[in-house]
Amino acid sequence: MQQGKPNRNRQRGFTLIEIMVVVIILGILASAVVLNIMDEPDRARVVKAKNDIRTITSALKMYRLDSGNYPTTEQGLTALVQRPETGRVPHNWKTGGYLERLPADPWKLEYQYLNPGIQGEIDVFSYGRDGQPGGEGWDADIGSWNLD
Repeated sequence: MQQGKPNRNRQRGFTLIEIMVVVIILGILASAVVLNIMDEPDRARVVKAKNDIRTITSALKMYRLDSGNYPTTEQGLTALVQRPETGRVPHNWKTGGYLERLPADPWKLEYQYLNPGIQGEIDVFSYGRDGQPGGEGWDADIGSWNLD
């Protein structure tokens, strides 16, 4: 008998318990990553809507500088891409318009416009993901009054 020598034929490897612990840890990490990524498309849509509203609001301010007032609610945002023919017809409307085209909101709906606005002098807004007034979370309205 050889008691002093280590057994060189013994195989080394992971036990079933060790493998299960690693699989569980990987599962927890994967679920945490998936939960964080799932909100990204909605977050990106809200950011796009806010940027579009800023652009539209800037164009409306340019319209006001040239014309002396904002378009009426009836004239709407279309007044930024084609010269209004009804209501208060602007005397110094910029040739070519103030926007190349009106963007649709990220949910493929039209941006809304009110003059006078409920939240401010003018309101430009999207109804959010649900397309309905009000709402919470991703369904909340996104407007020129909450672009922070």
